[in-house]
Amino acid sequence: MAAQSPRPEVPEELPVLPLREFVVFPYMVLPLLVARDRSMAAVDDALAGNRMLLLVAQRDPVIQDPEPEDLHSTGTVAMVMRTVRTDDGRMKVLMQGLGKARIESHIDQGDSEGAARRVRVSSLRADAEEEWCVEAEALVRAVKGRVEELLPLKNLPPEVISVTTNVDHPGRLADLVASNLRLRLGEAQEVLETQDSLARLRRVDSLLRRELEVSTMQAEIQSQAAEEMSRGEREVFLREQLRAIQSELGEVDPRVEESDEYRAKLEDANLPAEAREEAGRQVQRLERMHPDGPEAQVVRNYLDCIVELPWARSSRDQLDLASAREILDADHAHLQGVKDRILEFLGVRKLRRDSRGPILCFVGPPGVGKTSLGRSIARAMGREFVRISLGGVRDEAEIRGHRRTYVGAMPGRILQGLKQAGTNNPVFMLDEIDKLGADFRGDPSAALLEVLDPEQNAKFSDHFLNLPFDLSSTLFIATANLMDPIPAALRDRMEVIRLSGYMPEEKVKIARSFLIPRQIEEHGLREDQVSWSDQAVLRIACEYTHEAGVRNLERQLAGICRKVARRAAEGDSSPVSITRRTLARYLGPPPYQVEVPSKEGEIGVVNGLAWTEAGGELLHVEVTLALGEGLVLTGQLGDVMKESARAALSYARSVLRDLGESDSDDATLSKHEVHVHVPAGATPKDGPSAGVAMATAMLSLAMQIPVRADVAMTGEITLRGRVLPVGGVREKALAALRAGITRVIVPKSCMSDVAEIPRVLKRRITFVPVSNMSEVLEEALERSPGLRREATGRTSVPPPPSAPASARARR
Repeated sequence: MAAQSPRPEVPEELPVLPLREFVVFPYMVLPLLVARDRSMAAVDDALAGNRMLLLVAQRDPVIQDPEPEDLHSTGTVAMVMRTVRTDDGRMKVLMQGLGKARIESHIDQGDSEGAARRVRVSSLRADAEEEWCVEAEALVRAVKGRVEELLPLKNLPPEVISVTTNVDHPGRLADLVASNLRLRLGEAQEVLETQDSLARLRRVDSLLRRELEVSTMQAEIQSQAAEEMSRGEREVFLREQLRAIQSELGEVDPRVEESDEYRAKLEDANLPAEAREEAGRQVQRLERMHPDGPEAQVVRNYLDCIVELPWARSSRDQLDLASAREILDADHAHLQGVKDRILEFLGVRKLRRDSRGPILCFVGPPGVGKTSLGRSIARAMGREFVRISLGGVRDEAEIRGHRRTYVGAMPGRILQGLKQAGTNNPVFMLDEIDKLGADFRGDPSAALLEVLDPEQNAKFSDHFLNLPFDLSSTLFIATANLMDPIPAALRDRMEVIRLSGYMPEEKVKIARSFLIPRQIEEHGLREDQVSWSDQAVLRIACEYTHEAGVRNLERQLAGICRKVARRAAEGDSSPVSITRRTLARYLGPPPYQVEVPSKEGEIGVVNGLAWTEAGGELLHVEVTLALGEGLVLTGQLGDVMKESARAALSYARSVLRDLGESDSDDATLSKHEVHVHVPAGATPKDGPSAGVAMATAMLSLAMQIPVRADVAMTGEITLRGRVLPVGGVREKALAALRAGITRVIVPKSCMSDVAEIPRVLKRRITFVPVSNMSEVLEEALERSPGLRREATGRTSVPPPPSAPASARARR
């Protein structure tokens, strides 16, 4: 924009305002945004005087605080018309160019920080009215014509035509065209310094011809190459053109900037070919959408998900087996089977880098350290650790994600966990996998089949991502308390590692090594403030807790630490000794009493063994006779246990004759009501493992032979007296040991399980393998019943006694 007004007198001294990237010509009216301290001081200096200052272009626009030698010598004297200060401390100034001036000397170098720089200037001669000549007229008409031709090619402001039409003076026309032509800084300064009007217009005419030729050639090249260029090359070319145009205008299209940012992120993400192609299509869709539309936000969420996933980012495995063993031993006591399995995997990984990660399932009672063991494995392997809890999850979309057609769609927990880890090979724990549910929204356990299948998870597909993602490098670890609720197909995909409960001595060691130091630290105590005897910790584990793990043990230790901390806070910081006798002062009377079996054998009473989620239990089986007939079972027995009792009674009746007893003894069980009771009647019980104990109790009662008090037994019984294998041998042996029983009768088929029991436990317990009831009775009764056996080793069963025809008919 240009305007002409009477030129005021220019003083000899003026404040100078350096310009970075453009040149101001006379008669121009333009706004400036002033941010530098010296520049704002120059404006304030001008406002305090005659409102005039000198606008001079810098030789190098990068320089923040230019020195005199960094400024051109010729500039434009301008009048400050209006100023506005912004909230961020800058200043908007409206300037009007008055005329040209040359710097003669710098009279004030502005050494003080923030002071305006002042110069001594000499005003240059203004363009006078010249006589008409052919050359001037020709140049004026040529320049105006070229401006009209260049207008559509360079997108110049339309008002340029209307202004140039009314200007006939060569010098003023040259300044007007140069100010709107967006020339390079050096070219614009050259035009400004040219004093002769015709020479200045000739220079502008040459620049116009150059711009016109370049723009025309560019348009021709674009039209000719449009059909020959591939789509990708054309996009790159157009994008560069758009960036150049926006850079010239000082504008940036937010959509283009956002798309470029996504393209840069996708390039850094190192995506597979399929994912890169799909992401490119989504970026193109985003460019064509309105930035505030709902669909644009869905596309942004999708692209954010793609760029944040660790497609090619992996953590380096720690393959030093000795170091891994030290970390596992430092974090967890015992659990040798699990530690050996992890070290085996690391050994294979060391020999073959591309080996697949195992899919493990830790099964055991609560509190034995399944979840913390996963963290320890990740630390030993040098990998990231991710844990998701599957307890109560009933929606298949929690695993596979939601499709993008839904509002608020997001990827499933598997991909979210990988984003959280930042690598594609973390240790991924699926906690409480046995607590998964299913309803009308789908079955999450079925969705996990693909995740936990090494043959399929290399191309896992999430509904939200809709692209294959490689999970083969991830080490999946599932945890469960029970195996029964896990579907068979899912169970088949995992390597099950069972974690049994801890012995009391093992709990004492764990408490000494891990639990007590942690509780002392959490309660702000010092190690010398409280001391613990092993007998006290052992009593807490046996009489104040009733569990297979150590979770409640840590709670009891925390309770003692709280009382010691309160005592210290009240001013008594003397050391506290926790012994077996002082426990009741801190924890009260013990809620659980260690069940001590009778020291003398009893008739009809047998020490059985049972398995529960909390570990093994000692189960007393009592049998008595009453008037009547039949079998009575009490103690909340389940269907399987009731069937075992019937099988035991049938076996006992069938072998009494073979034991060499009288007929009246046979009638003891046949003509009386046999009552079998298992104490702790409020606790439901089930399973076949008490069959041997019930048969032994019945035969003890029938033969009036006491059962040894130092013997416990487990095993399933058949009608022919065979002893079948049962589970939970380790837990049952621990229960016997807690009760002071050192002799355990187990099925011979379970000796392979006995081999896995720690040596310390096997040294303290004598395991007696049996295959039939005759061996059980020989070991369990205080005197031998004299049961005859055939060569096959099975109990011989005599034929039933003859009976009248009427009795046989009743049978």
